[in-house]
Amino acid sequence: MMSRKSLFAVLLALALPLTCYFLLKHFAAGAVVMPKRYFYDTVVTRDDYGKTVQDTIWHRVRNFTLTNQLDKQVSLSDLKDKIIVADFFFTSCPTICPALTRNMKRLQDAFNKTDTVVRFLSFTVDPKRDSVERLKKYSDKFGINPDTWWLLTGSKEEIYDIAKNEFKANIADTNIDTNFIHTEYFFMLDKDRVVRGWYNGLDSLHLNKLADDIVLLMLEKDRKKRGIRQE
Repeated sequence: MMSRKSLFAVLLALALPLTCYFLLKHFAAGAVVMPKRYFYDTVVTRDDYGKTVQDTIWHRVRNFTLTNQLDKQVSLSDLKDKIIVADFFFTSCPTICPALTRNMKRLQDAFNKTDTVVRFLSFTVDPKRDSVERLKKYSDKFGINPDTWWLLTGSKEEIYDIAKNEFKANIADTNIDTNFIHTEYFFMLDKDRVVRGWYNGLDSLHLNKLADDIVLLMLEKDRKKRGIRQE
């Protein structure tokens, strides 16, 4: 009897080409609802008369530099124009992390033919113990392709700032302890580094929705063009 995990992998593999077909059909026929943008920043500028003006812009995840499982310094700016799926884990996690990693691996495999577009990031929330060597061992254990999926370590202050202030992990998952960020959510960034959604990485329905939304963002070129709208 096929296991639930195997069934999910099969359904995901079957769903992707069908999703592409129907999305292209909808693009030709009418409007497609794109994934939402969720967070904005307040900026202060001055108008032509020198008066202070407050405005809001969509929050863009700032650039950062961390070390991946190949002991290479890598930056978010290295992934310009990529769609990014990210999570927060630690290698000694005995509960949800192995399942999250397996599910992200299925996504990586499903999008391996579009690996010039989609990238995956896993940030360790236990960088004191998760050395480069441990990340590499973990990566090899799950058969992760380092060309499209980085396991990242660095200072705890930097990683937790990225989690809380950039990905807004503690807003997406209100149950997490901000002193030890352990969440089952995957986060998706568009090509402009704007958060476009978060998804329960242990829920097959959420994972299918994530796969669909990745395809939508792959098709998104100009949100001002006719036929593309956002709820």
